Amino acid sequence: MTTQDKPLKIVSLQAENVKKLVAVRIDPRGNLVQITGKNGAGKTSVLDSIWWVLAGAGSVQKAPIRKGQERATIKMDMGELIATRTFARKEDGGFTTSIAVENAEGARFPSPQKLLDSLLGSLTFDPLEFARMKPKDQFDTLKRFVPGVDFAAIDNANRGDFAKRTEVNRRAKEAETRAGAIAMPPITPAERIDESALVDELAAVGEHNAELERRKERRQQVAEEAKAKRLKAEEYRTKAAELRQQAEAAENTAAGLDEAAGTLEDKLSTAEALPEPKDAAEVRRRLEAAKQSNAVLDHIARRTELLEEARKLEAEAKTITERMEARELEKREAIAKAELPVPGIGFGEESITLNSVPFEQASSAEQLRASLAIAMASNPRLRVIRVREGSLLDEDGYRIVAEMAAERDFQVWVEQVDSSGKVGFVLEDGQVRRAPDAEPAQQAAE
Repeated sequence: MTTQDKPLKIVSLQAENVKKLVAVRIDPRGNLVQITGKNGAGKTSVLDSIWWVLAGAGSVQKAPIRKGQERATIKMDMGELIATRTFARKEDGGFTTSIAVENAEGARFPSPQKLLDSLLGSLTFDPLEFARMKPKDQFDTLKRFVPGVDFAAIDNANRGDFAKRTEVNRRAKEAETRAGAIAMPPITPAERIDESALVDELAAVGEHNAELERRKERRQQVAEEAKAKRLKAEEYRTKAAELRQQAEAAENTAAGLDEAAGTLEDKLSTAEALPEPKDAAEVRRRLEAAKQSNAVLDHIARRTELLEEARKLEAEAKTITERMEARELEKREAIAKAELPVPGIGFGEESITLNSVPFEQASSAEQLRASLAIAMASNPRLRVIRVREGSLLDEDGYRIVAEMAAERDFQVWVEQVDSSGKVGFVLEDGQVRRAPDAEPAQQAAE
């Protein structure tokens, strides 16, 4: 094993003026490091110091420097590496911070935070917090153990397809609703009727009847003209009796008029009989019937078109569903092949399972063992785990933590409220008042 691969633990932790800490030095022994004391003694400040050294400036809280002090320092010796984070208060009440990392020989690394990030793993993982997570958050935490599957890309693609499928189904339903609103007559025409031909026929009938009226009017005019000429002839004959001196001229005029009248009368008598008027109402009736018949066929065609559109949209929705299911199948297959850190752990639908039952339904001991195993698998090189609120662990819980820490060679830092002053590293007023004489793992087992 090379130096770069050698597992790291905390050999020594020193913190001065960090949050509630005045000055502490903790040289842990064994695998279980218990940080105890009353509330407000500085226990949480110790665990935060570990995290602030490693996780970068973005992890530091708003007030890392103890009240009344101008500077604070955290030095963490991990054997092969020694990391030191310093804080300085600014005039505006804020602070600046910097990190330095050197090896055992004192040589400094040029990119200290990058180095720490490479070995940090998931130090934020707290086994107790994991057990209390929502199923979806537990699921997301374990996804890192499934290589080759971009869960975010799959989720984004499925969300997009889900929205698209919803819209397609809505349009399909709308098309079906519109098709259903088209009333179907009990009898449907066999074929469409040419309305334009009937319109032309109606126009021809109108022109025929108009011409017939014009011819009637002309004949009426001729008859009235002949009658007028007859009257005029009689007038002249009457005048002839009175005006004998003009009789010859009047007779000639009358003869001419008689001849003209006779010609006109002969023309009327020999004219062909006028045809009978055509029935335009019948053509109009047939045109209206054609429009109604064609409207029925238009409704049928539109209904068929809408139903076909609905079928196509339903087919598209089915294709989208199959695409989403294929992604989920790919994800499940990758999950099934993944080497998960806990025997019996698995993935459900946006949740995890333990021995084929939902994780939250497993016993407290099973949940704790699984959470510890996941935390340890998440930190392959820096074998340090923090457990906040360790007071929530009962006797069996502490035994499980101690056993697993020893079996897997991990260093577990546990924060615990204790007023006896006899357990682990006892903090009081920001300082270590008692260091354990025996290894913490042995104390927990007693």
